[in-house]
Amino acid sequence: MREEGERSIRLRVIILVILVLITALLLAFCYILREYKVRNVYVEGSRHYTSAQIRSMVERGWFGNNTVMLSLKYKNRAVEDVPFVETMDVRIEDKNTVRIVVFEKSMAGYLRYLDRYMYFDKDGIIVENSEVATPDLPLVSGLKFESLTMYEPLPVEDPGVFQLILDTTKILSKYELQTDRIFFNDAGDMTIYFGDIRVLMGSGDLLEEKLQQVDGILPSLEGKSGILDMSAYQSNAVNISFQEDR
Repeated sequence: MREEGERSIRLRVIILVILVLITALLLAFCYILREYKVRNVYVEGSRHYTSAQIRSMVERGWFGNNTVMLSLKYKNRAVEDVPFVETMDVRIEDKNTVRIVVFEKSMAGYLRYLDRYMYFDKDGIIVENSEVATPDLPLVSGLKFESLTMYEPLPVEDPGVFQLILDTTKILSKYELQTDRIFFNDAGDMTIYFGDIRVLMGSGDLLEEKLQQVDGILPSLEGKSGILDMSAYQSNAVNISFQEDR
C-alpha cells in the first residue's frame, strides 16, 4: 500500500510538471506570436517585383508574419521557384524586422512574342515569360527567328548578339541611361532608342566609349527628335553627327 501511495504521488508530480511545462510553452508561444510580428520589411535587389509582392511571397503560409517562425522556416534555406528570381535570402534583423535579399536571374533583355514578353539571358536562352514588361531591361527588336522554346536558346544567326545586348544593358545602367528599345537591322547593326532620339551604334566596337559620348550629348538634344549617328566613331577621331527630323 505504501509503495502504491508513493507511485501515485510520483505520478501526480510528473503530471504536474508536464502540465507546468506545457503551460509555459503555450505562454511562450503566445508571447512570441504577439511580440515578434513582422512590422518592418526591407527588400534589396528586386527589379521585377515590388517590395509588397516580395513580402507576400516570403510571408505566405502559417505564421508567415512572425519573425521567429520565418527564421526557423528559412534557416539554411533560400526561397526558390519564383519566376525571375534565382534565390531570395531571408534575414531576421530584430524581433520585428526582416531583410529580404533578392538575387534575380541574369537577364539581358526581352522581346515581344505572341502578346507575351519573353526574357532571355546572355546566352539567348529564354528563361521567363510574362505579360508584364520589366523596367531597366531593354525591349529588343529586329532579331530574326522562326520560333522559340522556353529554356532553349533563340535560334538566331549570330548568338554573339546576346552578349552584346547584355554588355549594352550594363553600360546603360552604369551611366544611368534609360532606353526605350534596342533594334538590330539585317546587317546586325544596333540602334538604341532614347525617346525621340535614335542612336545609330553600328557594330559593338568601342561600345562603352560610344555610350559615354551619348551620355554627354543627350542633354543637349532634349526636346528634339532625330538621328544621332555614332556608327563612324573612333577614339582618335570623333566622327559624330546629328540629323534632326523635319
